[in-house]
Amino acid sequence: MSGDNVPTGFDRARFSSPFLDMAGPYYVRSDEDRIVVGTRIHKGQINHINVAHGGVLGTLADVALSLQVHEAERPRLPVATMNLNTNYLAAAKLGDWVEAYCLIDRMSKRTAYCSGRIVCGDAVLMTMSAVFAILRK
Repeated sequence: MSGDNVPTGFDRARFSSPFLDMAGPYYVRSDEDRIVVGTRIHKGQINHINVAHGGVLGTLADVALSLQVHEAERPRLPVATMNLNTNYLAAAKLGDWVEAYCLIDRMSKRTAYCSGRIVCGDAVLMTMSAVFAILRK
């Protein structure tokens, strides 16, 4: 999507699927030892009360948390979400740039535990945690 007014340091995400193409676009940047995922809230993501639908932030949470695990090792790790917990703290509005910050709290050979937050500027919109199955061959 052109016209997203993407902040400096973010590049268009290379991952893609029909669902993620519809839900995004997503942008990524490396920030020290973690990946930050961002997106601009657009008209198609606004609900009946004129804020971003909760599913938009929930999807961003899943995308960002899973990407953190996926990129943790080389070769990259295929993962599947086993559990995702979200706490909605504030709403995102049309045109807002939102960013997801995530950490791997614990990782074993088969499972990863992650947590993070989604922010818009200084406002925390969501906190989240997840458990991922690591699908090693």
